[in-house]
Parts: sequence; structure tokens; C-alpha cells
Amino acid sequence: MSQHSLLTGTQHETRGAPEARPVPLKRRASWAWVGVVPFFVFALLFLLLPTGFLFVGSFQDSLGRFTLDNYPKLFRTLVLEAYWRSIRISFVTALGGGVFGFLLAYAVIMGGLPRFVRSALMTFSGVASNFAGVPLAFAFIATIGQAGLLTLWIKDLFNVNIYDKSVGFTLYSFWGLSLVYMYFQFPLMVLIISPAIDGLRREWREASENLGATPWQYWRYVALPILLPSLLGTMILLFGNAFGAQATAFALTGGTYNLVTILIGAQIRGDVLRDPGLGYTLAVGMVIIMAICIGGYTWLQRWTEKWLR
Repeated sequence: MSQHSLLTGTQHETRGAPEARPVPLKRRASWAWVGVVPFFVFALLFLLLPTGFLFVGSFQDSLGRFTLDNYPKLFRTLVLEAYWRSIRISFVTALGGGVFGFLLAYAVIMGGLPRFVRSALMTFSGVASNFAGVPLAFAFIATIGQAGLLTLWIKDLFNVNIYDKSVGFTLYSFWGLSLVYMYFQFPLMVLIISPAIDGLRREWREASENLGATPWQYWRYVALPILLPSLLGTMILLFGNAFGAQATAFALTGGTYNLVTILIGAQIRGDVLRDPGLGYTLAVGMVIIMAICIGGYTWLQRWTEKWLR
């Protein structure tokens, strides 16, 4: 028998033989989802259920009956003034804290300062961004209140009383409250914007310099377009952070300054202005504004990630 016949027969036998079927692997049950259960439980108990409770309460009167009268009350002068003051304070502190925090973070990260300066700044920012409420209000009253330490020093050294009508400053006004809010706004900006500044690659600056670009041109055409979404997104987050603050303003002014958070507390737990339905409606308006802020921040963060990959 020729070699060709042997090869041909072997091929026919091989083709006719049944193919071996792969043994299916048993899938093991994954327990990775257990790690996210606490997050969903927390979100359900402290975010979704309270929001639903506020939404239902906004359509009820003091006796629990269905009504649509709560939402027209949002256009009262007192309510509109509370929203407008909260929005103005949030905008001013978000802008001031964003600019100041960005400059401070950039100076520490990209300015060639010693390593321990950045560590000290990050530690301070982590503490100061969560320092609010009664302790923060007391600290500012003791520092620049009418009998505060800094107020007395300025009066002794420069013979100037910052609380005189000619100066026009008071800690319990719009600008005074904005100054207090700045204490926790700019550290939060430092913490959030630092990863974006770290994402600026040194090769981009070197390439710009090799092409003859000036530092202004580098910032105008390279660095600023990359950092702008992060800057705007973080400022939106700062806006929402100030808009939802209540304890600091209440402790500082005793609840006399008309902010939407203070007004909500007066409507729900007050004795004279008690109107729970209006309080729930005000809270729903805040939830809508906060949701817009979070949505804008998320969208800008996704835009930034395309540049920093």
C-alpha cells in the first residue's frame, strides 16, 4: 500500500471520529455584591425614603389631607427671599472658595514646595472641610465677633472698630456668613481639585515649550481646557455644599437670618410659623436644586476623564 493511501485513510478515519466536547465549567457563585449592600441600604434609608417622604408630605396639609396649596406658597416674598439669599451665599462662597482653593492647591502641588507642605495642607483640608456647625460659629465669634480677639487687636493697633457704621462689617450679615462658609469651602476645593492637578502631565508643558509656547499660551490652550471641567464641576459641588448648610448659619445667627434651610426648620418644628406642608415643599425644592448640582458635577467629571486617561 502506497504512502498516499495510508495518509488518505488516516485522514478519513480522523474526520469520521467524533469530536471531543469541552466539559462545561461550573460557575461559582460570586459574593462580590455583598460589599455594596451597605451602600444600597444606606442610600435607601437615608436618601430615597426621606425624599419620598418629603414629596408625599408636600401634598398634604396640617391634617394629612391631600392638597395642592403648598406649592403656590413657594412664591411668597419670604420664601423667595430665603431661596435668593441661599443661592447668593452659595454662589459667592463656591466662586471664592473655588478660586482660592485652586490657587493654593496648584502652588503646593506644582510650585516646587517641600513635600511636607503638601502633607500638612491635605491634613488641614481634611479636618477643616468637616469643621462646621456650633464649633465653627463659636470660633468665628471668638475671633472676629464684636468682642473677638482680632476685632480688639485691630481696634488697639489701628484705632478702627470694624463694627462701626462707617465700616459696615458685621459677622451676622451676608458677607460675614459668607466669610464663615469660606472656612470649609476652600479646603474642600483643595481636596477635590488636587487629583486633577496631579493629572497634568509634565510632557504637555515640555511639548508646549519646545514648540515655542509661552506660559500664558500653555495655560490658555492646554492646561486650562483640561482643568476647566474639573474646576466647574468642583465649584458646582461647593455650591451644593453651601446651599445645604444649616447648622453653622443657625448657630451663628440664632435662626434670625432668612435662609431656606433655617426657614424649613422654622416651618417644621416652629411654634409660630409652623406649617409642615410648606416645610416639606421647601425641602423638595432644595432636593431638585441639589439633584441639578450633582448631575452637572457628574457630567463634567466624565468629560474630564477623557483628557486624564
